[in-house]
Amino acid sequence: MRGIIYQGPSLYDGKPIVVIATYSDRNTKTGGVVQTYILRADMNPLEASKTGEDASICGTCPLRGEPTTDPARKQAKGRKCYVNLGQGVLITYRSFLRGVYPDAQTTDARRAIGRGRVVRVGTYGDPAAVPSHVWDDLLADAASHTAYTHASGWRPDIAMQSADSLEQAQAHWQAGRRTFRVLVDLGDIVPAREVLCPASKEAGRRTTCDACRLCGGNATRSPKSVAIVAH
Repeated sequence: MRGIIYQGPSLYDGKPIVVIATYSDRNTKTGGVVQTYILRADMNPLEASKTGEDASICGTCPLRGEPTTDPARKQAKGRKCYVNLGQGVLITYRSFLRGVYPDAQTTDARRAIGRGRVVRVGTYGDPAAVPSHVWDDLLADAASHTAYTHASGWRPDIAMQSADSLEQAQAHWQAGRRTFRVLVDLGDIVPAREVLCPASKEAGRRTTCDACRLCGGNATRSPKSVAIVAH
């Protein structure tokens, strides 16, 4: 249920990246899902963040922060991404260096990892950095999936467009894309176009991501986009 599903050049800048799929049911919000970590293959994720080399896996995501040479900082200045690099991401990278993960870069191997399971496309990193056929293989026999991207227009069939403002969200809606938007306040939601994340605290944590299945781009039946309040 785990393995290296891609290792090669980033579609963003051609630098070496690796995509590692693992399975976990420890996250109380997501439930049991296949996690996929998109990492620089040649660099500690904290160092990649601090130096700006995470552009290979995150593109131009505004949550990356600014590169810094400040010796007191371990990652980019002003980084706002919700993913904690010092936890699962760093553990996964170190395990990769130790050779823990088997090679799973064939169509059959990828399909086997995703088969019958909920897949989280891009637990860390933007899936647009990775060739599309990797995700097609992984999701071919999956029960469902979640996916988010800051790359405008990338695979709306499987990915939610991460919108950083109402204006961005409206532009995506007009183009027929569903969005995932972080709100400052619950009152910012647009009821006609958005639904509050059912797994969020504000929604009473009514479900988990593996059961909800709203964040699958246009592949889901829901016409509404998803929003969550920032914490």
